[in-house]
Amino acid sequence: MENKVSATAQPRYLRIKEYILEGIRKKEFLPGNKIPPELELARQFSVSRMTVNKAVRDLAEAGILLRFAGDGTYVAERKAESPLLDINNIAAEVEARGHTHSADVHQLETISAGEEIALQLGVKVGTPVFHSILVHREDGLPIQLEDRYVNPAWAPDYILQDFSRRTPNEYLMESCPLTDIEHTVEAVLPDARELAMLDISAGEPCLLVLRRTWSYKNLVTFARLVHPGGRYKLRSQSRVKK
Repeated sequence: MENKVSATAQPRYLRIKEYILEGIRKKEFLPGNKIPPELELARQFSVSRMTVNKAVRDLAEAGILLRFAGDGTYVAERKAESPLLDINNIAAEVEARGHTHSADVHQLETISAGEEIALQLGVKVGTPVFHSILVHREDGLPIQLEDRYVNPAWAPDYILQDFSRRTPNEYLMESCPLTDIEHTVEAVLPDARELAMLDISAGEPCLLVLRRTWSYKNLVTFARLVHPGGRYKLRSQSRVKK
């Protein structure tokens, strides 16, 4: 595939990531097949192999690529699911499946933390916090309702972002890299507002993920992630200690 990515002010490793993602979207890099070697990409983009390695490593950590020492890097098989124990960018997951991600921003505001949100974020009641509500879509179909609260102390520009163009995860990983995660998962019946936002019928069960994330020792966000049960699944994988 020809390199159609023009030189811009964008960091070079991000250009390489976008090049690989574009190849996956266009089915030029197919699931189960190798992507070009790092040395070849380094020559193609006139960068160091270290720069290429960072791009490839980020995509591998997102579950989009699989790296095998001494063999190469492969495109991961498509999965209509998200890893439960990782902090991934939903847009990258959708694009890795060869589909189009979009997001509707329903709310982006500053509010005073009530008792529950203050407890979840570890702040005092009445503390100003950022609040966003988004619906993430895959090829136009709603797959996640993201209701998120953010501590402005650790992500002060959150309220200024255009989340129809980039995800909260993308911004947060750049501004205060998320290092720790706490998950609670349960099956729920959505309320009338959630039914309308997710465009599902009354009585359809959903998966609710309650997620808190830290940047090192700083508690940054609390989110309610609602997924239509018929459109999404979560997976968990861990290594057994011997």
